[in-house]
Order: sequence, then structure tokens, then C-alpha cells
Amino acid sequence: MNDIYFNKEYGRLYEKIEKGECQEFIFEHMLGKIQHLFIKCEIPHKLTGQVFYDLVTPYGYGGPRIVSGENSNKVALVSAFEEEFAKYCANHHIVSESVRFHPVIKNHLDFESCYELNFRRQTIQTRLAGIDDPILTEYSASCRRDIRHGLKAGVTYRIIEHPKNLEDFKKLYYSTMQRNAAKTIYYFNDEYFQQCIDRLSDYLVVVEVTYEEQIIGMSLNFVGDSFIHVHLTGTCQKFHQLAPAYILQYALALWGKEQGKELIHHGGGRTKDMDDKLYLFKKKFGRRSELTYFIGRKIWNRAVYEQLCYINNASTGSDQFPAYRSSGSPVPVY
Repeated sequence: MNDIYFNKEYGRLYEKIEKGECQEFIFEHMLGKIQHLFIKCEIPHKLTGQVFYDLVTPYGYGGPRIVSGENSNKVALVSAFEEEFAKYCANHHIVSESVRFHPVIKNHLDFESCYELNFRRQTIQTRLAGIDDPILTEYSASCRRDIRHGLKAGVTYRIIEHPKNLEDFKKLYYSTMQRNAAKTIYYFNDEYFQQCIDRLSDYLVVVEVTYEEQIIGMSLNFVGDSFIHVHLTGTCQKFHQLAPAYILQYALALWGKEQGKELIHHGGGRTKDMDDKLYLFKKKFGRRSELTYFIGRKIWNRAVYEQLCYINNASTGSDQFPAYRSSGSPVPVY
């Protein structure tokens, strides 16, 4: 499956943010094959002079996935993977691992025997495949009404495949982040956006919404063989009444349907609460079927894990994982 979250070039975008190195573990066995992409991060505490590491999924979703093999052999294959990956972790001084499983492919189901799973939140999809009119079927009535109002007022849109630069997008995006008092992690810098162009151009699709020759909304999206992932969006507050945020999704859905894509994944809210404002906004584009998002936790070296917790005065039973890191990964698990 050609999904951007399993592309190593994508993982490398977040090496500086996570202060680590993107690596891939490929497990080939007579029963099948498993690929596992992660960022290996140095733990800022040494024990008897030895450097230790922990692993985290790059921003977004991912985790180990079965790429070949019979369904009847999954349990045995995952068991063999766990045994071999445990050896890999021991040899590379890896203490613990945090996994953001992929809600669309549901790979948490295959690895529930290997990781401690924790439900995080529901995420929203707009289904495209097998639906004659996704806008009518998936969108809420109020959402469709606002889109009609904006289009009737003269709002237009266009799709930009494989954009050569993201300058216009960045301006709108940064202004939106300021308006929403967003966390620092969301202020991706110029280098990040340039690397998106240089490394991942084939996956990028930008939607641009315009009113009277002024750009009032833009979104940056990742497109694979089957799935579209909404990555970042920006709108102009002055034209809120013209529903640019809604028309961005409308245009993307029409394009995705034309391209034969299976679905658009919007992600979830900021929390698991059913009244979360971001969740309720996204729900307007996918009212029929949600996807569950799980994280996975694994302690690969318990003795060292407990020592690290001890020297950091952290409880091994803390909700924070790994407990020895005071702030954990800087990348949120939305």
C-alpha cells in the first residue's frame, strides 16, 4: 500500500522535531513480511556511560504493518516479529516504544498481542468509494447549505497537484495558527515545507479557495493510492461567512471521487470528548462511519526503564509514557 505514513521520506521530515533518526525494521519470515517505520530518539540520560534510546511513530499515524502473508498465519507471524524485534531492541539499546497506529488500516488489531493498546479518540472519514454522491451521503445538511451559500456568492476553487511552492499556503496557515493560539508544534518552519516539496511532491495536493481574486482558504493534503489525508489548512477570518473551510473539503472530495480514491481521512479532535469542537467540525464531513485511533506502548527493556524512572523521580505507573521523559514526544497524538 502506497500510503505516505509508511514512506521513509515522510518520516525524515520529523527527525529534527523528535530529535532522532528515522529508521525502518523489515521482518521477512516464511509466514509473511512486516515493515515497521519509527524514529529512534536518544534518551537524555546515560546509565554507567551507556546511551539508550526509545522509539516513536513519526507525526501522524503508522506503526508496524503486515505487508504479505495469509490471514490464518497472522498470529504466528506477529509472534515471530515480536521475538525478532525484541532482539533488535536489545542489540540497539532500545528501552521503550510509543506507536501511533493507523486508524484506516486498523493495524492495531494485528499487534494487540505485542503492544499495550490504549484508545485515544474517534477519527473522521469521508467515504468516497462505492458512494454515488459523497457530499449528499457524508456531509451534514448545514454543511451542504453553507457550501451552496459560498458558491452562490461567487467563491471558486482549484486543485493544485504536486505544487512547486507553498508560499501562499504558509501565509494563510500561519495566520490561522495565530488566530487559534495553536501550540508551537504546529508552527512548521520554512525548512519543513521545503522538504515536503523536495521529498514528497508526488504525494502533495493543495486546494485553493478564492473570492474576488483573493485567496481565502488553502489546504495541504497527502494523497496515496487509496487514501487522502488532510494535513494542514488555513483560512481568512474576514471571509468566514463564505465558508472557505467547508469549500476546501468539498473541492477535495469532488477531486478524490474523480481520482477513484477510497476515502478522505480528517483525523480527530483535540480530545476524546464527544463535544470536542474540532471533532464536531470534522464530523460534518463524515457523519456515517468513524474510525478508531489507538496508541501502543511497549517496554523492551524493563530493568533499564525502571532505572531511568528512578533517576528521574518518576513513577513507573505514570500515565505519561515513557514515564522517564518529563514531556514525552513533542508530537501530539491527535
